[in-house]
This record gives sequence, C-alpha cells and structure tokens, in this order.
Amino acid sequence: MATNGAAHPAKTLPAAKDLWHHLSPEAVARRPSPLKTAFKYAIDPRIVSLGGGLPLPAYFPFETISATAPAAPFTLYNDPELSATAPIVEVEVNRYNRNQEPGMIPLATAMQYGQSDGCKPLLEWISEHTEMVHHPPYSNWGCLMTVGNTQGWDAALRLLTSRGDTILAEEYTFSSAMEAANAQGVRPVPVKVDLEGILADKLDEQLTNWEGPKPKLLYTIPTGQNPTGGTLSPERRQAVYDVLSKHDIIIVEDEPYYFLQMDAYIPGSSATKLPSPPTAEEEPDKYNKFLSKLVTSYLSLDVDGRVLRLDSFSKVMAPGTRLGWIVAQEPFIERLTRQNEVSIQTPAGFSQAIVYSLLSKWGHNGYLDWLIEMRKEYTHRRNVCLDALDKFFVQPSAHAPTGLTSVVQWKEPSAGMFFWLKLDVRKHPLYGELTPLQIENRIYHAGIDHGILFIPGSWFRADQDPVDETVKPTNGEEVSVFFRGTFATVPQDKLIEGIRLFAEVIAKEFLS
Repeated sequence: MATNGAAHPAKTLPAAKDLWHHLSPEAVARRPSPLKTAFKYAIDPRIVSLGGGLPLPAYFPFETISATAPAAPFTLYNDPELSATAPIVEVEVNRYNRNQEPGMIPLATAMQYGQSDGCKPLLEWISEHTEMVHHPPYSNWGCLMTVGNTQGWDAALRLLTSRGDTILAEEYTFSSAMEAANAQGVRPVPVKVDLEGILADKLDEQLTNWEGPKPKLLYTIPTGQNPTGGTLSPERRQAVYDVLSKHDIIIVEDEPYYFLQMDAYIPGSSATKLPSPPTAEEEPDKYNKFLSKLVTSYLSLDVDGRVLRLDSFSKVMAPGTRLGWIVAQEPFIERLTRQNEVSIQTPAGFSQAIVYSLLSKWGHNGYLDWLIEMRKEYTHRRNVCLDALDKFFVQPSAHAPTGLTSVVQWKEPSAGMFFWLKLDVRKHPLYGELTPLQIENRIYHAGIDHGILFIPGSWFRADQDPVDETVKPTNGEEVSVFFRGTFATVPQDKLIEGIRLFAEVIAKEFLS
C-alpha cells in the first residue's frame, strides 16, 4: 500500500529491499524536528495549542483566490478559431471552506506551516495518479511534493551522495543537473549512449571494470531525453535496470517529459492538424489505451525499490507552478521529509491549492484528457520540425544541391521537446586544422550571425570539462559534434524558418 493514504487495488506485493546503506551520512543524521512532531497536537480540535509559532489564518491577507482553466474538450481550447467558445472551469479557493465544498484545500491550511511532504489531499491525488500510471511493483512506496524536478534532484543528491562521490549520467545530459552535482563536490561520469539512450552492455562493462568505490547512482532522463530527444525502449530499460540491480546502484529517473510521448511520424503530415482524440463516449476504453501506449517507466520495473522517480507539472501545466513530486520507497521518503522540514518546508501553498482544485474539477480522467491533448499538440509540432528537416537538409536546394545528409543525421524524437543533430566534422574543410570543439564553436557563432540559435552539444557533456578530440584526421573513425534544437518554444512558422536558417549555415560551413 502506498503511503499518504492513497487507495490502491488490493494485491499482495513484496516490500522493497532494504537499501538504507545507500543513504549519505547527512541523510542518516537527520532527526525529526521536535516542533514538527508536536504539530499533530496543534491541529487536534480538543487541544488548546499555545505551543506553535503559527500565524493566525484570519490574518492572512487572502480571502479568495481564483483562476479560469479549460474544460473538456480541450481541443477547442487550443484551436484559435474556436477558443472563444471553449468550455471553461472556474477554480476558486477561499480561506476556510465553511461550506465543505469537495476538492478544495482551504487557504487557512494551504498557506500555513506544517505539511513538509505536501498538502495531504494533493498528495493523495498524486499517489492515486502514480498507481494508475506506473503500478509500482512493491508495497511500501510513497510520494513527497517538491518545488519541481530541479529541487527534487538536489534533494536526491543530498539523500544519496557526499562530497567526493561519483555518479553516472548519460554521456550528454541536462547541464543544470550536472552543475548541481558539481557544486556539491560530486563527480559525474558519463555512460555511453546511442541516439535512443543508454547502452546496457557498455554500462555493465564500465561497472564490472570499475576501480575504487562504485558510483552512488545513475541520473537518467529516459523519455524525451534532454538534450538528445531519445527515448529508451522498455526492453532496453529492463536491461539497464538489471545491470544496476546487479551492481547495487540507485536509479534517479528524471521524467518531466514522460507524458509528451508521440505517435509515429508520417512524412508530410505537418500539412494538416492531427484529428481530435475521440471522447470517452466514442471510445469507452480511451484511457486504458492511452496508458498502455506509454513507455514502461523504471518505476514500473522496480522490484527492488531502487528507483527515485522525479515527476513534475512543469512541462504539462506550467513551469511557474513550481510543483513536482518524488516517488520512492518509504524509508527514502521519510528521510526526504526530514530534509524538507529544514529546507523548502513545503511547496508554495498558492500553487498546491490552485492545482489541486483544478485537478479535482477535472478528475483523473479529465487530467488524462489534458495529457492526451498535449500529446496531440506536441506530435504535430514534432511533425512540423521533421518535415522542415526533410525539406532543408534532405531535399536538394539552392544552398545544398545534393542535400546535407552526408553531413547531418538525426533520429526522429518520439517524446519530449528536443531534436538532436549529429554532424560529421570530418567533412568540414577545416577538420585537421581545427579541433572538433573549435568547429562546433565556429558553427554556433555562425548561426548567431545568421540569426539562428542552436545549442552546442558539448554544453551537455556529463563530464563538463571534456578533453578535446584529436585535431588529426583518423582512419575512418567517426568524429562528430552535436547541436540541440527545440520544436516546443516558437510559433510553427518561426520553427520552419529557424531550421531553414541553420541548414544554410551548415551548407556554407561544409560545402563552401
């Protein structure tokens, strides 16, 4: 049974393995705050509490907060021609909820001290959602609210590592996550990947031949990976999990893009908008079908209890909500709660109250409807991107009469917000005279001068201080640099224009 009161189907599951030995000295040393232990008495209506330092809710200068949000069918909300007539839901949260309206965390509760793991109603909703999507295969898992995945990752580092430790990460990964590790004196070591993700056989070889203390954890973004856009298949995830179980290493699964998984790309499909998903009345099994299409998470495979999953509303609602959560075995959640007590206290009460009220209005199926709509919208944007890549990099053009595929390769992203261009720098006329990183930097600045921004792949190297590759041509050995682009941020006409501009930069650099 999950912690925090979530109602799950009755079934017999084993408990997680005892992995207490993975905790850092800092995490082990944490003790419950005595003031927090007394809080259970402060909220007992039978007790007059003069012991807590809680401000009186009557003095909170907020009587009511409200917001307007879309209601199903969400397709109308995202259609400029129909959005004015799109149905909406009104979300309102007041100070005391004296009328006992369901689906509300009153401001007197949400804005108060005391709930370091998150407001209980929202936490229960998140736990139910986690069971619905992932079905963790052990009994004693739980959830803890965070201020988004960046803070969740920082908390995981403090839970599991100490200064001088090493961790593993994909060869190219989210640079801010690596900076967080570096600041704590933790050294990231890259793991070999291809355009889908981690290579399990290379990982096993790396760990088998490891000298000295083993890495404390693997940090991975397995779905819509940032920066590569790669998504690891269920079979390959199982292989990676088995390797890490064999070597007794924790997995931190950072999954902000998990629900931005896409349908298969059909060339030329960007010319028309994708059809609206069927309603539940039209397709009664709609939600089960959607969930069954999602790639298997590491949490779903986690028979040991060695996965810490970082989830967030940032990419499917808004980054400014600053709301996320960690799913892990209960002993880890308890230690993380102690950490919250003396750091963030709890995520902002405004966000928790508004988001919970909206989720309650939508219900679990309504939230899945929203995610299905996000899937459709991002699939279309991805299709626009890939059609533009085909037009400007594959097809002959004035700037590249035979196309640019001899220089540039990419894999169709099936999730997330990013696409990853692989450039064969051996084809650059200055290769051998300039290093690959110098060529990468030259292309980056040429793009800026031409009015287009792509991010150099070396900025995402897990080791942060890579040694430059040889300046001498090799005997047929591949030498590549990479650039990351996104199809999520700009209007579609600007996306197409940006790809055209970068194709012109590559043609000028490689073909002139």
